[in-house]
Amino acid sequence: MATEETGGLAQTAAVKLSEMGERTKQLGTAIQDPERQRRIILVIVCVALLLDNMLYMVIVPIVPDYLARLESESEQAHITGNSSTNSAQNENFDVQIGVLFASKAILQLIVNPFTGTFIDRVGYDIPLFIGLSIMFVSTCIFAFAENYATLFVARSLQGLGSAFADTSGIAMIADKFTEEPERSRALGIALAFISFGSLAAPPFGGVLYEFAGKRVPFFVLASICLADGILCMTVLKPFSSRTRENMPVGTPIYKLMIDPYIAVVAGALTTCNIPLAFLEPTIANWMEETMDSSQWEIGLTWLPAFFPHVLGVYITVKLAAQYPHLQWFYGALGMVIIGASSCIVPACKNFEQLIIPLCGICFGIALVDTALLPTLAFLVDVRHVSVYGGVYAIADISYCVAYALGPIVAGKIVHDLGFVQLNLGMGLANVLYAPALLLLRNVCLMKPSHSERNMLLEEGATGLYDTIRMEESQRKKHGYSSSGNCVPIDENGTIAGQSKSFSEEETSKPEYI
Repeated sequence: MATEETGGLAQTAAVKLSEMGERTKQLGTAIQDPERQRRIILVIVCVALLLDNMLYMVIVPIVPDYLARLESESEQAHITGNSSTNSAQNENFDVQIGVLFASKAILQLIVNPFTGTFIDRVGYDIPLFIGLSIMFVSTCIFAFAENYATLFVARSLQGLGSAFADTSGIAMIADKFTEEPERSRALGIALAFISFGSLAAPPFGGVLYEFAGKRVPFFVLASICLADGILCMTVLKPFSSRTRENMPVGTPIYKLMIDPYIAVVAGALTTCNIPLAFLEPTIANWMEETMDSSQWEIGLTWLPAFFPHVLGVYITVKLAAQYPHLQWFYGALGMVIIGASSCIVPACKNFEQLIIPLCGICFGIALVDTALLPTLAFLVDVRHVSVYGGVYAIADISYCVAYALGPIVAGKIVHDLGFVQLNLGMGLANVLYAPALLLLRNVCLMKPSHSERNMLLEEGATGLYDTIRMEESQRKKHGYSSSGNCVPIDENGTIAGQSKSFSEEETSKPEYI
């Protein structure tokens, strides 16, 4: 009897193990499906961008108060009682906080040219995993740091991790989503995660710091980072053996930097982010002095702006799908909105009024970023080699310029000139730069250059990226143009309004993203 029961249990266990094996096999097959894999990759990248921006902003309500407590404890050990000395110490403390906040963007700014080249050489998956690993270590150091030097090391390490993760993640999205509407939509989703991370992190960190202590917010972020890294290892398999010798060689980053169209886009990305980067470290003190704002109002200052930012992303993606040739106009309009909103900020008398221009700034930034980030990839496709590490390293550098200067320069400008002059200057800079985007108005009509990548594709697929592009080209070229639907194509493959010979010339060219 016992033998029969044992045999039945063994048989049941074998059946369950067989079912588990079958489900695992089905899961593996599903993951290998190209469409599902693209969606999983988008999730991995979006979580990485969310983590990076949450870690960037979560220290805003935590670190100044934590360092102030450490300093007060140190002062209690040897009280000086000298008011001039105390004033000098307060000024030195503000400088230390500014340098700490800026250290991430400064290191990221220095490292980005090298990470962009590295990404172009080895692909996007290994740098993404390296970035996640460094961010995990940085977050753990933040959790256990108990002095300024350790916090500085953690903040700088985060900049190194961001240089790998942010650039490779955005470049991977541009590489995997081949059509302009798809690419704009995917990059828009990524921008929404960036916005949510930046705007939700201060209240998230402040609440957990107040009720659970300094370490808990960083433990939560480190856990999410670990899970994202495991998912990256499982799906992308960054260190699996594969042939990389035949991958196309990307255009050197210095050549991309001197491309006038890319330079215009990079300048717009820097200029449009200056108001946000300069207001974040200065607006809290201004609110306390002019509005007598409470701590909860200061903590929630930027959170309502998340919703117009997402709205701006959604509107731009929809408009870009219908009118892709007007991407430059969406960016210019966004800069004008940013400029007008920046000028309105000093006129606000209470918290409710302040929300309106801050929402306008974030709405304008959404228009600029969502319109111009896909434009960078398109410019690389038509003027250079379709490898995106270098060009998105330039985009990351553009952001870092604004956020490296913000914590250091903004306070000095407010001290010397005033908060009103700071905002008027930022607003004027955005409005004056907007006409420069007129240079991009004919970008959508550009034809792909006969680059090294084109020759590779004309001779046949020889590497990982080229195989994917050849398959996409064979599958899609007879239905529509991949260049953002700028040039309509009929069912015979002929470009509308052009002769047959011109159509044959165009359709013989490779599909570009």
